[in-house]
Amino acid sequence: LVSVLSSAIIVYRLPWTWKCSKRLMKFIHAGLNTIAMILAIVSMVAVFEYHNARNIPNMYSLHSWIGLTAVIFYSLQLFLGFAVFLLPFAPVHLRAALMPIHVYSGLTIFATVIATALMGITEKLIFSLKNPAYSASPPEATFVNCLGLLLVIFGALILWMASRPHWKRPPEDNAKVLRPIGGTPEGTEAESTMTDGSNADKSDLRINSEAARKQNLKLDEAGQRSTM
Repeated sequence: LVSVLSSAIIVYRLPWTWKCSKRLMKFIHAGLNTIAMILAIVSMVAVFEYHNARNIPNMYSLHSWIGLTAVIFYSLQLFLGFAVFLLPFAPVHLRAALMPIHVYSGLTIFATVIATALMGITEKLIFSLKNPAYSASPPEATFVNCLGLLLVIFGALILWMASRPHWKRPPEDNAKVLRPIGGTPEGTEAESTMTDGSNADKSDLRINSEAARKQNLKLDEAGQRSTM
C-alpha cells in the first residue's frame, strides 16, 4: 500500500510523464490506486483470518484502529475519484471545487498509512522479540528501527514532491486536468468569456481612440488651412 499509493500520488509529478496525455495519466493514476486498494483489502482479510485462526482478538490496538480508518477513507477517496474525476459526468465547477479536497485527503491518507506501518512494525517487534527482548536492542530490532526511519524519510520525500509547485505539470497541461469529454478545460470557459469580453472592450476602445485621433487631425488640418 505504501509503495503503490506513493507511485499513484507522484505519477503526475514526474517530468518524463509530462509529455504523456492527461487522459493517459489519469487512467494510470486510477489504476495504481485500484491496485493499492485491492492489496489493502487482501491484506486485511489475511490479518483477520490469521487472528481468528490463532484466537487473537481483533481491532484492539491503535495500529488496527488507524489502519482500518485509513482503508475506509481510502475506499471513499477511490470511489469519489472515479465518480467525479475519471468519469465525464460530473460538472466542471464540481470538479474544480473538489480537486483541492481530493489532493489534501490523498496526502493525509498516505501519511496515515505511513503512521500505521510504523505502529505495526513496532507492535510486531514487541510481541515477537522475547529472548532477547526488544528493549535489549538485538540486531532484529535495529534492522526494523532502521526500516521505520527509511519509511519516514520516504514518506517525507513523497509529500515534498507532491506539495512543491515546481514539480507540477506545466500550466498548459494543467489547464486540461478537469476537462470532460467533448468539453472545455476547467475554468477556461469562464476565463475565455471574460478574456473575449475584455478583448472586445479593448478593441472598441482602440477603434474609438483611433477615430477620435483622426477627427482631431482633420480639425487641425482644417484650422491650419483656414489660418493660411
